[in-house]
Amino acid sequence: MIDFKEKANLIWQVADLLRGDYKQSDYGKVILPFTVLRRLDCVLEPTKNKVLAELSKIADKPDRTKDLILNKITGYNFHNHSKYDFKKLLAEPDKVAANLRNFINGFSSNAREIIEYFEFEKQIDRMDDPKSDILFQVVSKFANIDLSEMQDLEMGYIFEELIRRFAELSNETAGEHFTPREVIKLMVNILFAADNDALTKDGIVKTLYDPTSGTGGMLSVAERHLKEFNPKAELKVFGQEINPESYAICKSDMLIKGQNPSNIKFGNTFTVDGLEDEKFDYMLSNPPFGVDWKKAEKIITDEYEKKGFAGRFGAGLPRINDGSLLFLQHMISKMKPEGSRIGIVFNGSPLFTGQAGSGESEIRKWIIENDWLEAIIALPDQLFYNTGISTYIWILNNKKSAKRKGKIQLINATGTKEDELISQGKLSFNRFYAKMTKSLGNKRKEIAENGNTKGIGFITKLYGEYEENEFCKIFPNDFFGYWRITVEQPLKNEKWQIEKDKNGKKKPDPNLRDSENIPFMRYNENKKLIPQTIEEYFKREVKPHLPEAWIDETKTKTGYEINFTKYFYEFKPLRPLEAIKADILALEKEAEEIEKKVLI
Repeated sequence: MIDFKEKANLIWQVADLLRGDYKQSDYGKVILPFTVLRRLDCVLEPTKNKVLAELSKIADKPDRTKDLILNKITGYNFHNHSKYDFKKLLAEPDKVAANLRNFINGFSSNAREIIEYFEFEKQIDRMDDPKSDILFQVVSKFANIDLSEMQDLEMGYIFEELIRRFAELSNETAGEHFTPREVIKLMVNILFAADNDALTKDGIVKTLYDPTSGTGGMLSVAERHLKEFNPKAELKVFGQEINPESYAICKSDMLIKGQNPSNIKFGNTFTVDGLEDEKFDYMLSNPPFGVDWKKAEKIITDEYEKKGFAGRFGAGLPRINDGSLLFLQHMISKMKPEGSRIGIVFNGSPLFTGQAGSGESEIRKWIIENDWLEAIIALPDQLFYNTGISTYIWILNNKKSAKRKGKIQLINATGTKEDELISQGKLSFNRFYAKMTKSLGNKRKEIAENGNTKGIGFITKLYGEYEENEFCKIFPNDFFGYWRITVEQPLKNEKWQIEKDKNGKKKPDPNLRDSENIPFMRYNENKKLIPQTIEEYFKREVKPHLPEAWIDETKTKTGYEINFTKYFYEFKPLRPLEAIKADILALEKEAEEIEKKVLI
């Protein structure tokens, strides 16, 4: 692989020319569209002369016919019939703006539309200053950056590296735009793992969708993975993106790779579903963590109230400051009845936020009771560029295999246990992650990609083998359910007598009212999971301590939560008092020595 960082650095240096004329936060408005233009220019360079020669022969043909003929020459679904390219733009320094516009207008309409989303015309006007030659200098710099040798995946890295740097300069969240490639590869590995046999067939065609496609990283990695696995397979990719620059980059990538760029839609997935009638075989997403959905509140609430389960959000609405589970409901609405698989990245909040009866709990209940949740993988922290928090991959499947039916697999891939063993000298390396030699924003760790003894291969193996061990737990769906009951105690007067209402029922004392969560299942004395009832629990755990208490059954609610850390918790005995005392005495002695030196 070509060093994408080296290329990104070359492009980044162009920003030096903008210093003084542009604010740092606006550098991306120039650099990103120029990078796309230069990439398209490099891709078309080998066939440029043939296109121009053919153009004179078909001048009288309809535009659609011209497009088909010229596209056939380029070998892509687009072309450029302008006489200019980046090198020829330099031949007339005083006409760079006009010639650059001619060059852009020479692209076929599908490529031109991509540039329009950058609103690049404004930047050409801004740089076309007769008092300076900034536009000429920028064009000159880009003309000397060769992007023809870059593979699609490497170009994706370049765009994402540039976006990360621009976002840092403007204090924006770069992580909203892309996901670390090793995380995507892990998700793709697991998403395709169960279908390996089917995916080996000649001529098989599958579809994949990302409702938060960003620059198209997930779509590109998935397509490449399937092609490497089966060159005769075809993966048609679809996506939607709200950020205009990321959308334009994604579409340009699809254009170059021969995908249908019209499959990528622009806009807010919550308010306008650009692919409303489509269903997909696979879906991947890394929605922004804790995204506020207040701007879309009216449209989402209307759909929830008027359409219910006939719409996308029938299961419930989460709190307004975190729309993560809205994205998941949207994706579930696009599952095929014959079977679809979903991989989505969340922070910890969707696992447990919201008590029984809340929107979040109702959504979890709907997903788990329909037996769609297949696995959750806890990832190492410090994997993402804009946050160091812990993240989780959720895998959903509406056609589980026989062994997975009615069960949820949890994989602890955080690497914390490995760290402990390394510190004790019992292990030489962490099987889940490696520390980066140089951090990228908040990203200080990466998941290795080689072999099946660590990193992506090891985690995929844990998922595929589906066996309980120190890193893998498998629980029945009911394990995550609970009843939230309201426990009442009688109201008593000054004489300590129980007060009753006119019907002779005991009045509850609101000051003694309490709530209790009762799990659907419990461990018996043999450490085996068994179901339990509310009555059994109440009689065993509450009545011995509160003999006069009762349950207000009208307030009982059902909830679901996944307390991931709790399931992998290992009790560590306290250190002996002698060892603690020895440490304290040693510290006191060390403090005394320091005090003596200071006083001397």
